[in-house]
Amino acid sequence: MANRSRKPTPKASKLNKPRAGAMKRVAKNPQKKLKRGSWLSSMLAMSTTGCAYAILFISASLIVAFAWISILFIFNPDQVSWLNKILPAWAQIPLGKHERPQTLKQIQLDLNKKNQIFGEPLPLNQNTETSFLLPVFQQRANCQSDCKELVELRVYELSVELEFKSQSENYYYLATQLPVTGPEEFFITSPWLDEISESPDISIPLPLTQVQRFEGGTPSPGVWFNLRGQRHQETGAIAYGQIVYYNPERRNLLQMLSWSSPNGQLPKWQQVTGDSSKELVVDQTVGLEPHLQVYQVKSLKLFLKPIQLEAITLKSPALKDYGYQNALSIARTGLWTPAFEWLKFIKKQHKGILPEAAQAQMDLIRLHSQFTQTQAQKIWVSPSQEVLADLIDGRWGKALQVFEASPHNSQEIATLLKADKKRLWNRIAAALRVNPNRQEVQAWFALILAVQQGEGHANSWLKAQPKITKENLDYIQGLLARLNGEITKSQISSQIVGTVQPIAQVTSSEWLQANSTADLKLTDNQVWYQVEVSAFNDGKRWLNSPFENLNPPKTDAAKFFWKTLGITSDPEIQIVVWLPNGEQKISIAAIKAVQLRGKVLRLLAADPKIPENQNDVLQPKPLALTNAALEWVQPSPITLRELYQQNPQGVKVILSSVWQSLQESGEILAGAIPTFEEMQEKLGDWPVQVIDLTNNAQPEIILTISPEAIASLNQSKPEISAENTEQRRDRTIILSDSNEVIYTDFTGNDLQRLSAIAKLSGVQSLALLVENAHNYSLKRWSDKNQRFE
Repeated sequence: MANRSRKPTPKASKLNKPRAGAMKRVAKNPQKKLKRGSWLSSMLAMSTTGCAYAILFISASLIVAFAWISILFIFNPDQVSWLNKILPAWAQIPLGKHERPQTLKQIQLDLNKKNQIFGEPLPLNQNTETSFLLPVFQQRANCQSDCKELVELRVYELSVELEFKSQSENYYYLATQLPVTGPEEFFITSPWLDEISESPDISIPLPLTQVQRFEGGTPSPGVWFNLRGQRHQETGAIAYGQIVYYNPERRNLLQMLSWSSPNGQLPKWQQVTGDSSKELVVDQTVGLEPHLQVYQVKSLKLFLKPIQLEAITLKSPALKDYGYQNALSIARTGLWTPAFEWLKFIKKQHKGILPEAAQAQMDLIRLHSQFTQTQAQKIWVSPSQEVLADLIDGRWGKALQVFEASPHNSQEIATLLKADKKRLWNRIAAALRVNPNRQEVQAWFALILAVQQGEGHANSWLKAQPKITKENLDYIQGLLARLNGEITKSQISSQIVGTVQPIAQVTSSEWLQANSTADLKLTDNQVWYQVEVSAFNDGKRWLNSPFENLNPPKTDAAKFFWKTLGITSDPEIQIVVWLPNGEQKISIAAIKAVQLRGKVLRLLAADPKIPENQNDVLQPKPLALTNAALEWVQPSPITLRELYQQNPQGVKVILSSVWQSLQESGEILAGAIPTFEEMQEKLGDWPVQVIDLTNNAQPEIILTISPEAIASLNQSKPEISAENTEQRRDRTIILSDSNEVIYTDFTGNDLQRLSAIAKLSGVQSLALLVENAHNYSLKRWSDKNQRFE
């Protein structure tokens, strides 16, 4: 048992050899297997990374492709229509109207099916067949006028695909469209857009009925359109609309702005700020109050909307300068002209250069100032309107002159001040802040305070002014008294011109007297004369016959005329008569009564008998005028030969014009105009007068021609005899500084004659006193109409 337990065993070396060899192989193989596994792992990792990059690249490419297709789909859907050929039915891209180009007839038929109206196409460029804007309308229900309402704008472009290009008719695809809805009613009915605080609960859009393309001078690139409508009210027509811009680069339509104009004016592109591009100006002026909205085209960093219209406002000063800020402050109250004058001074202090935004604000103020100055320079029939125009422009002194010269209209002016809705008040208060001691401004502040809060408040305010003098206080209190009608004597000196003739009988009931109870009686050696008034000065302007706007009150009309004509304190009038030998005889007549009948104003005057006119043709008619009415002007004459030494070229043109005028009037034989040398020989000694009659600082030529001088030109015309020349009077031709005939007595009416040149009281330009067939008239040069009127 023991031996069995000690059985010999194999040697360890032999027993373990195969195992040892196995172990060696096992020890070496793991390394080989490890290397092989590492290579496989690397290859697998590289393959995975490559796939990832490929997937990322493909994904990015797909994203870019889809993005590009999306952009094409937004701006030109026709360019992605090819995708429908490779996509299944369920994945087709919905192209709608863009799917297939149409002819104009097809477009019109499609609109008719929808009860819409095909408008007038408007070209977007010079080639009208390439692209156009199509307004789409629809009929408004229960409509009597302007029944077509704009509902959509479409832009069509010519299709260039071969399929459609080869057709006999043009095919167009819809490039873009814009639904249109008119502005809200509350926006239109408020003339001052900055006063709209909130919209009402119920707002009604108003229809747009017309589309107009802005032509010429608009900012480029692109095309601008004005969509507009009109609303009629008792005060007139209100225009309104929207501004639409077509961007050719993005091929889209953009609504840029809604606008309204209480005075019916349409927006316009105008050079305002002085740079190369124009601005859009919307006129929202009401009456004499200017309100001009000016919009500049500004760039935006937006793909679909690269520009916008930005209003120039005065809310925030664009320059950190105390004076500049004050100027903007008074401009905001409506004192445009004083503000602009102040800004011009500030600009000089900045060496004539302001920042762009500050210059834009200054130009906006200048635009308003031009309007108020034009209104203040107009001739107004109503004194209250003239006062209003002067106050709006800050002409305090001139407005006071009108007020003082119109005592009979003081209540009319008081009514104007009482009805003020703080616009005049704000202007006057702003002017007082600038200079609290200016007498004219203090006077207007006191006047408006008196009519709105009572004379006691006005006097209390005046007395509280620290630097007011007793003289100024008395003066302003005198103005306050005028508001209550406490004027006992007119301050107007009578300035009247007319034609006079004797009358045999006078009916008192046909005439207005200062004292209605007095009788019209003559003293010894007096006779009655009737003066038909040709023109008179009412204290602020000259009025001419016929007197269309002379409307006396129904009660106390005599007092009205006495004050208006200035004869309360100056009831005398001169009567001038020309004797047969050419001598003048002047007498002084007393004005007794006034008459207005059929817009003809007459005076009744008493005076000793004057010599009668013996010959209506040769002698001027008797003339009536007050002492202060005219100042005669008599320039020293020179000959045409002497004038030739000063202005050779001008005299050549003058001689030719005069000769042609004489031929056209039949005074001399028709035919070829003689040479200059021939005319100079015949006309060289004729006298002329050189004087400025058109108020342009350039002299006119006045040539007065006697009948004897004309007869000397007609030696070959025997029917012109000496007897005929005796029945004629001197006649006059006036030539402008550009050698054009601006006045002539050689007309079909031989009874028109230039009697004299005169300076009118209160008027800068000279006037012509012209004798007509039945009366005299005063004619002054009109810059607007370029003639004497």
